[in-house]
Amino acid sequence: MRDPLLTPIKINHLEIKNRIYMPAMHLGMAEDYQVTDQLVAFYKERAAGGAGMICVGYATVDDRSGSTLNIGAHRDAYLPGLKRLATTIKENGAGSCCQLNHAGRYNFSFFIDGKQPVAPSAIASNLTREMPKTLEINEIKEIVASFAAAAGRVKAAGFDAVEILSGTGYLISEFLSPLTNKREDEYGGSLNNRMRFGLEVMAAIRAEVGPDYPIIVRMNGNDFMPQGQGRKELQAYAKALVDQAGVDALCINVGWHEARIPQITAQVPRGTFAYLARGIKEVVNVPVISSHRINDSETAREAISDGMCDMVAMGRSLIADPMLPMKVKEGRENQIIHCIACAQGCFDNLFKLKHVECLCNPRAGHELTHTVDRTGTAKKVMVIGGGAAGMNAAITACDRGHAVALYDGLDRLGGQLYLAAAPPGREEFAALARDLAVQVEIRDIDVHLNTTVDKALIEAIAPDHIILATGALPMTPPIPGIELSHVIDAWDLLLKKAHAGQRVVVIGGGAVGVETALFLAEKGTLSPEALKFLLINKAEPAEDLAEMCIRGTKKITILEMLDKVGKDFGKSTKWTMLQDLGRFGIESRTGARALEITATCVRIETAQGIETIEADTVVVAAGARSKAELAPVIKETGIPFAIIGDARQIGMAFDAVHQGFEAATAI
Repeated sequence: MRDPLLTPIKINHLEIKNRIYMPAMHLGMAEDYQVTDQLVAFYKERAAGGAGMICVGYATVDDRSGSTLNIGAHRDAYLPGLKRLATTIKENGAGSCCQLNHAGRYNFSFFIDGKQPVAPSAIASNLTREMPKTLEINEIKEIVASFAAAAGRVKAAGFDAVEILSGTGYLISEFLSPLTNKREDEYGGSLNNRMRFGLEVMAAIRAEVGPDYPIIVRMNGNDFMPQGQGRKELQAYAKALVDQAGVDALCINVGWHEARIPQITAQVPRGTFAYLARGIKEVVNVPVISSHRINDSETAREAISDGMCDMVAMGRSLIADPMLPMKVKEGRENQIIHCIACAQGCFDNLFKLKHVECLCNPRAGHELTHTVDRTGTAKKVMVIGGGAAGMNAAITACDRGHAVALYDGLDRLGGQLYLAAAPPGREEFAALARDLAVQVEIRDIDVHLNTTVDKALIEAIAPDHIILATGALPMTPPIPGIELSHVIDAWDLLLKKAHAGQRVVVIGGGAVGVETALFLAEKGTLSPEALKFLLINKAEPAEDLAEMCIRGTKKITILEMLDKVGKDFGKSTKWTMLQDLGRFGIESRTGARALEITATCVRIETAQGIETIEADTVVVAAGARSKAELAPVIKETGIPFAIIGDARQIGMAFDAVHQGFEAATAI
């Protein structure tokens, strides 16, 4: 039986070789609207990796629709770059598509030379805090014409299809939603009127590109905004797009950027939002593409074979592993490097106005410069430490032709990735540990577990080069009473080497402290399986079951000396973590210093004075210190070496992975 994921499909008259669609994503790789060598190299690798169709963008339709970091499609001057990009994608085996969009009120004035963003109504967004200008009728008609002209350029550039972004809180969805459309003319009020702008855009594009050119619309299945649009209105809009505007396929995403429901983080279970694609597939007769958190081939395959959708959008999945489709085709699915939805290198970078990178794939965004060239002089390389940094160093050094031996004191590879995977919603870090271990296993790397490395072993092995990746150890702050038996370390708790009582004080409100508190808050709550059983049997009211999912059995207090908790989280993840602290009833005491731990309480000092907090268990999450005791020992041997990851400086998993790659390429 043919794999559903690899079965061809048609959009209009265009045949696509498989069901894997790489959706348009902000990459931050364009310069002054122009396609760059970096952008071409990035997409060339994904096309060569076997994706059925790749959509680039978004691309701008006028000078208020985006920023210079977007691909330009609003002037003929950008055609040569567009042509080069379309040609590269197609020559490397994938169908090519370009997404058009207008940001509307989501644009920032500083991105558009101080001009005021535009919108259907003068309602500021929580994202920008800027008041947009209300569009006049003639301006609306101009934007419709601009979409059509840009689509004509996309077709002229040689792209196989055009996609229009009609969701996520951008201009078309601003017209659609009663939350942002307060107009009293023919573009506001009823659903038919609010749909008018989007339908006019699609009709104008159809007139421009002709009947046989594929038009895809990326739209929300639910915008997850209070007083916004839910599934039913958006299903009606989807039907109108197909029946009235002749759209050829629909790509279903979720939420606006302002929505307070997580959409892309690891908290979102794999494939969760496929139900929205299913709801739209049931009312239209064109291919429907499901999006969000489809990061593995089995989830993708099941969504298609179960009739939830016709294709799957795998965006960050192909950033993490461009070869994912090829590995599926060749029966190497166990070798896929899965996106872990950490957002450290993709979305967090965009907030910093940096181009996209990836925790799981150190070459992403660096395809031109981070090449794995075979060495002319093979060396004997000793890697000490089998965590994220060490495994990546070993993999890269082996790929370059070096003879690599990897040593770790534990009984499995993965190091602190398993620690990172312990809190709720962070399980994907364990997937990365397993993925990297597989990459080590399939290479000619000599692995030594349960091995303590000392000077004698180093001298016996006599390597030509050493990479030290021994990670970190938890810090123990000098607090009186820290040695008491009911004081435990967060690492031991997360790894289930210790257990906590009912009243818990967590000392330290950084990432580990917050994650530890959330780990404890889950104790006593309903499991997903129990929730489903009770819900479908109507054993309890739905609102009571929702409460049981967040009401655990422990009273938890976080102590943090700084003025905020979670300062070392990335921006994409931080808001979800802080939201959960409130949801689970975890108390955060900022500006609080632990003075003493007693048998029954913790004495703290705040700006208000000294007080006590009763505690059955005290969990220490006060940070980590580098574990690099071997460094002076190695230095004595005279063997060239590099220190990477937490052994060099406490950082994030992203830093460890990239340092491992760089250390190996520097040999």
